[in-house]
Amino acid sequence: MADGWLFIMLGTLFFAILVFAGVRARRWVHDASDYLLAGRQVGTLLNVFGVAAIGFAGSSVALVPGMAVLYGFWPALLNQLTFSIGGLMLYGVLFSPLIRRCGAQTLPEWLEVRFDRNVRLVVTIGTVIGLTGIMANNVVSIAAVVTGFVQVPSIVAISVIFAVFLVFSFLGGFWAITFTDFIQLLLGLVAVPLILYLLLTTFGDFRWLTAQVPRGWVTGSAGNLPILSPRFPSILTSIILFAAFLVWGNNYYWLRSASCRTEKAARDSFILAGVVLAVLVYAPLLLIGTYMRAAFPDLFQDADFFTATTVYGVFLRSVPLFFSSVLLLVPMAAGISTATTAHIGATSVVVRDIYRRRFRPRAEPAELLRPSKIILLALGLLVWVLCFYPGGPLILFAFANAWLGPPTLLIVLGIAWRRFTATAAFWSTVTGISVMVILTVLQLSGIFIIDHYVHVGLVGCAAGLSTALVITPLSKPPYYGARDWTGVNAETGLDPAASRRSRPEREQAVVDCIAAGYATLAEITDMLEMDAADAHDLVERLDHDGVIERESLRGSGFYSFRPAAGMQGVPREAPAEIRIDELRALRAVTENSVMSLVREQGIPSLRLSAILARFVREGYCSESGFWSRRLTITAAGRHFMAGGANR
Repeated sequence: MADGWLFIMLGTLFFAILVFAGVRARRWVHDASDYLLAGRQVGTLLNVFGVAAIGFAGSSVALVPGMAVLYGFWPALLNQLTFSIGGLMLYGVLFSPLIRRCGAQTLPEWLEVRFDRNVRLVVTIGTVIGLTGIMANNVVSIAAVVTGFVQVPSIVAISVIFAVFLVFSFLGGFWAITFTDFIQLLLGLVAVPLILYLLLTTFGDFRWLTAQVPRGWVTGSAGNLPILSPRFPSILTSIILFAAFLVWGNNYYWLRSASCRTEKAARDSFILAGVVLAVLVYAPLLLIGTYMRAAFPDLFQDADFFTATTVYGVFLRSVPLFFSSVLLLVPMAAGISTATTAHIGATSVVVRDIYRRRFRPRAEPAELLRPSKIILLALGLLVWVLCFYPGGPLILFAFANAWLGPPTLLIVLGIAWRRFTATAAFWSTVTGISVMVILTVLQLSGIFIIDHYVHVGLVGCAAGLSTALVITPLSKPPYYGARDWTGVNAETGLDPAASRRSRPEREQAVVDCIAAGYATLAEITDMLEMDAADAHDLVERLDHDGVIERESLRGSGFYSFRPAAGMQGVPREAPAEIRIDELRALRAVTENSVMSLVREQGIPSLRLSAILARFVREGYCSESGFWSRRLTITAAGRHFMAGGANR
């Protein structure tokens, strides 16, 4: 029992640190934008920790070493690179800058920006179900590890884990979870040299390993890892499931991009996180599997999938007590980190895409703080109940891919194909989800096992893509999807000055933002405190009428705007309200009291974030800070402030 008490002591210390993180994070939370998105203040290095911590899930500790047992070190590493490179790094290059620029706080919110409210609603429902499955699976997995090690009832382990992560999530929201991710990955990085030390000293060096299992580097108990097989596991199915579905179509990776200070921070953090996971996390875990197969040939030489997943536990039983207790904290921390990230991802979707969009469309961010906390608790209690339902977490996790797959198709086609219509997006989503749900139910009931032939995710993806390709040519595209649209409406014939006078108030507010230098949809959304879909609706009217134009019709430039060629004669003077807030912000930078603008003067956190980001971009301030922004005014900033004060 000594090993159990030691682990309980270490676990208690870890839980105390998490709760302390939640308490400390409260000082950074002033409205729902801080609670759900960290006020778009997350820097590059901190986001590297956050993204890598998600990828270092509790299930990774079981599955990654198991893959090395089944297929050998190098094939298993290639399999993990599909996630690190094809998932995270490619996501950073292709999607993260666009996500940060488009202003949508959630993936479903962007789907209304690009398509319509119906697509947003159906994906919102699917996202909540999918993330609920991920949460339940992670919590039950952690509880199973803890129960087996310290011999406590499952209900106690599940309840304690839930209570802790609900407390610190409730207190600090996204900031607290970011802090947790930081701590979790630190534990993982400490564990890496410890794992290597224990493997080399307990068993032997790589020469011993090669002598014990000569082909253990390239093959395993299950033979060779298939490359193009449509069944799981194979490199092809890993690309579809773990790169595309679980990253590209997942709301909490969207949150990680949307929360960054800049587009560059969003892009670079995903690229670096992919490197960290591949080199410092997956490679050591794969070595554990390779070593355990060599050290315990009777157990792992002919291991099946279930036996292979026990390899981490066998490793812990092979090393001294203190080290095994420390290393047991790693999967627990990893599982809690992933579960809480999925939790805030589901909460943000319910708050932004259901509660605010459907019931409180005009609510200010400060008014949404309490509902956000209540919804976070309600979702947590729902998952807690589902963890005790016989087969509940298993079924929810099986459904997760079915619900997270269709958004992947929408984001790829929505960005790459201007002609892709809202009607096609809706029906491709419904078709893909329906096919996967039906096949999953048939498989779980034993009526028809689709996995004997092809993974259900590939079938659903093919069904959704086929529907999109058929319906798109038969439905009307958005105006910018027409073949003859070049980005400029040459038929409006508007007089620039008259057009400026006749614009409705909300449209004129968008024009004013662009005139003041806030020219991306994210900056417009944050400055005007609007849903991104509402802001983009105004942009579309101005774009279609020839008042403004987009930088480009594809990529990130689609969400950057400038006055149209015919409007260049209109004075580009920033409105007094924006100029006043800018001067207040610069003055606060010089006095090192920026956050007082949110706490005491009521400037919304995202509006302030947009202003500060522009100061850095224009060279008025220099930026640093690991946790939150630290700004120093430059000579150009002092000149700008002096000029504004003299007006």
